[in-house]
Amino acid sequence: MPPALIGLDADDTLWHNESVFRMTEARFAALLGDHAAPEAVSARLLETERRNLALYGYGVKGFTLSMIETAHEIAEGDCPPEITRAILAFGREMLAHPVEPFEGVAGTLEILARRAPLVLVTKGDLFDQERKLAQSGLGELFSAVEIVSEKTPETYARLFARHGEGPERAVMVGDSLRSDVLPALDAGAWAVHVPYEIVWAHEAADPPEAHPRFRRLDALSGLPALLDELETP
Repeated sequence: MPPALIGLDADDTLWHNESVFRMTEARFAALLGDHAAPEAVSARLLETERRNLALYGYGVKGFTLSMIETAHEIAEGDCPPEITRAILAFGREMLAHPVEPFEGVAGTLEILARRAPLVLVTKGDLFDQERKLAQSGLGELFSAVEIVSEKTPETYARLFARHGEGPERAVMVGDSLRSDVLPALDAGAWAVHVPYEIVWAHEAADPPEAHPRFRRLDALSGLPALLDELETP
């Protein structure tokens, strides 16, 4: 029989997200053009983000703080106030950016919701993730929403037991191999990778091609048919 619970990632699985970060990163690099080349700015920003994840978590607010910190490091203590003000404006614009669900996502979720309970499993800033879900118009299709600080095997095992019959009867679907696929497989669930066109370096990982519970789809619309092929105990 197919999985009895369907977990779905939000950002870059249901709607555009990483493209907004990359657009802002390009603006940030241009802002610091007098201090460093764009590639150097991006590399320093990624280093700062990784260093700060344990403190700030994921999302726009942590990204904005990391941009400010990176700007002061690159400018070597000579960062004018207008640069900090510009970065704060970037962050506010990101938090107000319209949510753009992918074409056909609503219809696919309606089909899936008739087959099994849908649980949204996303990480990031609580307020911003709630805002995006509300603006997407998809919230009523989910039986539960879980906004977590990190996606680990323990997280998935706990959530799939809370909302379903455990990880063995669940499938997790998302764009990130590092966050949506590998830890879900480690928890004992099925995992379906639906790649997005842009991959944040921190989320990159090698696909577990040999794992018997790993699948890949080009689009979320293929998930209903795929579920018919999955067998659970």
